Amino acid sequence: MTTVSDKQFWFVVGSQHLYGEEALGEVKAHAQEMADALNNSGVLPYPLVLQDLAVSADKITTIMKEVNYRDEVAGVITWMHTFSPAKMWIRGTKLLQKPLLHLATQYNESIPWATIDMDFMNLNQAAHGDREYGFINARLNKQNKVVVGYWQRPNVQKQIAEWMDVAVAYNESFNIKVARFGDNMRNVGVTEGDKVEAQIQFGWTVDYFGIGDLVAYVNEVTEEEINALFAEYAEQYDFDYGNYSKEAWEASVKVQASYEIALKRFLDNGGYNAFTSNFEDLHGMKQLPGLAVQRLMAQGYGFAGEGDWKTAALDRLLKVMAHNVNTGFMEDYTYEMAEGKEAILQSHMLEVDPSLASNKPKVLVSPLGIGDREDPARLVFDGKAGEGVVVSMADFGTHYKLLINEVEAFEPEVAAPNLPVARVLWKVKPNFQDGVKAWIENGGGHHTVVSLNLTTDQIVSYAKMVGLEYVIIK
Repeated sequence: MTTVSDKQFWFVVGSQHLYGEEALGEVKAHAQEMADALNNSGVLPYPLVLQDLAVSADKITTIMKEVNYRDEVAGVITWMHTFSPAKMWIRGTKLLQKPLLHLATQYNESIPWATIDMDFMNLNQAAHGDREYGFINARLNKQNKVVVGYWQRPNVQKQIAEWMDVAVAYNESFNIKVARFGDNMRNVGVTEGDKVEAQIQFGWTVDYFGIGDLVAYVNEVTEEEINALFAEYAEQYDFDYGNYSKEAWEASVKVQASYEIALKRFLDNGGYNAFTSNFEDLHGMKQLPGLAVQRLMAQGYGFAGEGDWKTAALDRLLKVMAHNVNTGFMEDYTYEMAEGKEAILQSHMLEVDPSLASNKPKVLVSPLGIGDREDPARLVFDGKAGEGVVVSMADFGTHYKLLINEVEAFEPEVAAPNLPVARVLWKVKPNFQDGVKAWIENGGGHHTVVSLNLTTDQIVSYAKMVGLEYVIIK
């Protein structure tokens, strides 16, 4: 579901005809060597494809136009091997509609003091070219990424790789389609939002469906399909029958299996890659979808509860950015306020993303106090430990705002035998008091997307690409 492996990035190297064909031949050879080495490094998640040298305004403009209409091209990485007059870049850069990274590096790592001459200086003047090129990007307010350092160093390659993931997510953002089953939870404020502005700014399409549209799909699921999926559950998860008879327990779980099949079929038929549910809108449903939703989240579909389409779309976006690793929908629930142990317990009534599981999930059936339906099945597990980011988006009437809080997740040390839902624990940065205060003062929502695979820098890079206000709490 999160497959976007057909993407590539174009490597555009700046120079000019002033230096002559021999020098330009060396520039092209160096650029090809660099592209090959970066592609063979095993670090970059997507291939880097060298283009013709950027030696004239016409050439640059042609390249950037082609980038725009080639769907497989997710962005451009530029490098100034020599000085490349910035006026040549104006038209093409203004036309470019995809992410841009300026790699401030050079072919040689060190200055060859024993042999350096003016020929070498003319050919290897990235420091000169970087400043000319950087000026025009700043003048055009391009908000491009700049990575500085020698191209063979692992930390430089890692920065390029992380930016590639952001750029691919940016492109995917315009393909995000959210199916809302029912409306927002009544009387809740933070889950509301301007769908038109979201489509203009982020590219998100948000469509409403009555729950009856899903029920029709559920009714078409066959017993054979349900039994086959139930067998898959038995292979992947532990079964906890609790106080239920085996027959009653299996019947409950198979309801969720029918929901999973129906939801996936509905979403795929409509081209949707994210969705919401609402426990207040379950007419014709025996249970609130729980296990079914968790399974779909694990496959890469974005989700949020209570009709929160913004968080569902954000979940899909960050799953693409993180290759669907350690990233998922979350909700703030309960504080741990013991001195020196301050933390926040994260969970949801059912739908906690199993991509965050530290142990083998178990399938559990338990009553749900809201929704007025039969006891639903869900996956229960403890969350992973690790450094991560928690992201929330809210509509403030005049604009959208993104909150980014760095956190340290940790595995629970004490069992919770009476808690029938998955749990994730984290400590907020810079500390409990200041982190929670800043989140509340800035209007951060209770629905979030957490990722133990992404960085603050990546989230900020995306925000800059779409002109989104952001607040960092760390």
